[in-house]
Amino acid sequence: MTRAVPFRRFIRYRFEFAVVWLILCIFKILPLDKASSFGGWMAQLIGPRLSRNSRARQNITMIFPEWSESKVERVLQGMWSNIGRVFGEYVHLKDINISNPGKRIELLGREHLRKFKEDGIGGIFISGHMGNWELLSLVSAQCGIPLRNLYRSANNPYIERLLSRARETVGGDHHPKSIGGIRALVQALRRDEHVGMLMDQKYNEGILVPFLGCDAMTTSAPAELAIRFKVPLVAARVERLSGAYFRVTVFPPIPLPDSGDPEADKRKLTREINDLFSDWIRETPEQWLWLHRRWPSKTFNQT
Repeated sequence: MTRAVPFRRFIRYRFEFAVVWLILCIFKILPLDKASSFGGWMAQLIGPRLSRNSRARQNITMIFPEWSESKVERVLQGMWSNIGRVFGEYVHLKDINISNPGKRIELLGREHLRKFKEDGIGGIFISGHMGNWELLSLVSAQCGIPLRNLYRSANNPYIERLLSRARETVGGDHHPKSIGGIRALVQALRRDEHVGMLMDQKYNEGILVPFLGCDAMTTSAPAELAIRFKVPLVAARVERLSGAYFRVTVFPPIPLPDSGDPEADKRKLTREINDLFSDWIRETPEQWLWLHRRWPSKTFNQT
């Protein structure tokens, strides 16, 4: 039986929906570049005034205690700009194409994508909330590899429907993070299909492994599924070069450990993934989503 939404929360959800709907309508009227730029400007204006800005600052100063206050502020401003641009680009995803004359996307590692597509078995794409993270599914679909994606749905169900409709233009299928979502990925791999996961957020049901030098609960599902089904595990990095122009780099499959101890192999592989993502974030910290409670508040274990 579905629980009724408390009235005050219902009113808040509807208000948030109206605001987001209006903003998306404005973005849709604007050309892609202007929508991206306006979204970035608006987020830089509003974001620092939100409570989550304090959480992001706390995360950054915990991971990079040696940074000056001015550098932390620059990264925060860059993060909000990137978030706003992603939002502004949502309604224009259909206009971002790897084959467009404008070359919105510089694609590196095509040979790995080609092998991923032609090897006759399923596979797992992984990435994080960097650059415009929606491009992972978009690029793979345009290369003939539609993905079954697992993602974290918005808390507001009305906003979630809006974003889901915008996400339909990306290609592939999208399943909210849940037991049912994991089952959908398992079924896809059994049919030799390909799946995608953004795995840089906190997962309470995950395992504790280092991330950016601090122990963090991390989903082990990609490592577990890759080892279980013996399929390629491929990382893809999305970078924002400038404005609404991007670089997507597809890396060679990550070697799967085979020590005879599945639990140890799962932990080792998950740590390797976190190390890879950590390197990317250190290179362009302003393009990562620092807003989540990624680490235990009272734990900071240097590794």
